[in-house]
Order: sequence, then structure tokens, then C-alpha cells
Amino acid sequence: MDGPGERSTNLLGVRHILLVLSGKGGVGKSTLSTELALALRHRGHRVGILDVDLCGPSIPRMLRVQDRAVHQCDSGWVPVFVGQDRAVALMSIGFLLERPDDAVVWRGPKKNALIKQFVTDVAWGDLDFLIVDTPPGTSDEHISTVEALRPHRLLGAILVTTPQECTNIFSKGGGEELAKHAGVPFLGCVPLDPQLSQSLEEGRDFIQEFPKSSAFPALAHITQQILDTSQQSS
Repeated sequence: MDGPGERSTNLLGVRHILLVLSGKGGVGKSTLSTELALALRHRGHRVGILDVDLCGPSIPRMLRVQDRAVHQCDSGWVPVFVGQDRAVALMSIGFLLERPDDAVVWRGPKKNALIKQFVTDVAWGDLDFLIVDTPPGTSDEHISTVEALRPHRLLGAILVTTPQECTNIFSKGGGEELAKHAGVPFLGCVPLDPQLSQSLEEGRDFIQEFPKSSAFPALAHITQQILDTSQQSS
């Protein structure tokens, strides 16, 4: 593994790295990570997803590759390539579990070591974007992820939250107010769409199958802002 401050050669071909975070579980973080990857792929970009959500790695199921085996090469883990065009590369802790729905129950040091190894030891090749799906909450696991990525092209982070600021699920505006308070851009609000959750549960490409959904323009708007930011940072 690389020492402090050293750059992993496996990430040298990655142009932009984007973290996806959430303060708690169940708010759609992995869903958004997957849909952003598919949206960027549909824009013609080469995309990788690093699923380090040790609490419940769900992205392999969303992309219908949960039964795939991962292998190692001289430079590290070989990611699983998704779709006929193989334009999305995925590496997930789920591939290393006996049962994909298992959560990893390890003590902190072991989890942090695994995350650092995942970040630096996957042979990504050339990617335009690497989306990192992190565990929910705030913990040492996030610090380990950021420290491992610090020497590389970290474009930024997306915080996924539900719209309410109290217990009323039908209230709105909480995420936008949070962004204003923190002084960071508010990327958008993705409406709850049963087709979105159903298509992901069935491993289907929501963006390709449901372009008329109310969630589609919201995802497209968020994707465009990410692309605009990446062009400014190039």
C-alpha cells in the first residue's frame, strides 16, 4: 500500500473523483450514486463506482451484478464491468461477502484498513469519473476514505438528505436550507418516484426506461452541474 502522501498508480487514470455522503441511512444515497453513474454514462463518459458502504452494499444488486466474482491482477482488484458497453466499472465490498445482503460487522481498524485498500488497490484504468458511495453517517470510515483520496483529483462531495427538517415526511426545503446555512451549492431535489425504486430493485436502467418521469429532469440537472464543475476544475 502507498505511504502517506504517495499517489496510487491505480488512480492516475481517473480524471475526477466524487464522494456521495448522507447523514443517516435510508435517504437514497446509493440510489443517487447509481443513477448519477448511469446518467454520466449516457452522456458518453467512462464511469467507475467504488461502493464502500460496509453497512449494506446494495449497488451490485441495483446494477444486476450481485453474483459476479472479482479477481486480482498484478496491480490489484479488477472491477466488475456493467452493461454491454462495459462503460461502468464497479467495485463493491458486496462482492467479497458470502451473502450480498450481509453487513460487515468489524471493528474500526479493520474496516478502515479495508477502505484504504479498496481506494488504492482497484485497477480502474482510464475513467472520467469515479463515484465513491460511502457508509451513512459520519465516522472514521469517512476520514479513512478522504485521507486515501487526498493526493488525487477529488472533485467534491454530494450530501444526500431527505427534504424535511422535522418528522413530517411531506415537508420540503430542509436540504436547501441546509445548503444555504453551510454555504455550499444546492444541486437539486429528486422527487420520490415508485418507478425509480422499482427499476433499481429489478436492476434496470431507470434513465433509459423512464425518461418522462418527474425524477428524470432533476437527475439530468444535477448531472449537468457536476459536468460544469468538472470542466471548470480541468
